[in-house]
Amino acid sequence: MSGRTLIRPAAACDHGAQLRPQFQDVMKAPQDQAQLARIGISLPRKLLDQLDAMVAERGLPGRSQLIAELIRHELADPENGLEAGVLAGTITLIYRAESGRVRHALARLQSEFLPEVISSQHVFLEEDKSLEVLLVQGSTERLKSLCDRLRSIRAVQQLKLVTTRSLLPPLHAHSASETPQPVSQRKAG
Repeated sequence: MSGRTLIRPAAACDHGAQLRPQFQDVMKAPQDQAQLARIGISLPRKLLDQLDAMVAERGLPGRSQLIAELIRHELADPENGLEAGVLAGTITLIYRAESGRVRHALARLQSEFLPEVISSQHVFLEEDKSLEVLLVQGSTERLKSLCDRLRSIRAVQQLKLVTTRSLLPPLHAHSASETPQPVSQRKAG
């Protein structure tokens, strides 16, 4: 069976959650097989039921995709203490917008972090509140500092940083020699 592998997905659990057929015949490239590793984990029954419910709710083909997503999320979280690096992500703020001073303070702070703050989107909410989402990219240290400074603004009620280690492509040319050429002048390659 060269190049073909029988993968045994999670079978029906004894608690009645039927997930999928017993076996699937799947073509896998040899390099894909080397990049995947199997692990076994033990979970409390209630947690497993919740995991299966999330898999079904999201329409995922199996538990592995959800578990991998959860692990990626934790690895990208700058609060987990892993090595420093450059992260991309969003900062979501909810704040009381009772005066223009709050928006001015937020704008002034964002200007101090101009290399990290790519863009922002603001909307007014009910009850004199505002929601603002910042698209950010920068070092773990700078993003943590930005969040700490934003939290220090008195009207900020909630703040959530969500990050990934996948980065945005370069947004601007860094020197005159890197000025983008029109599509018609680019070399095919």
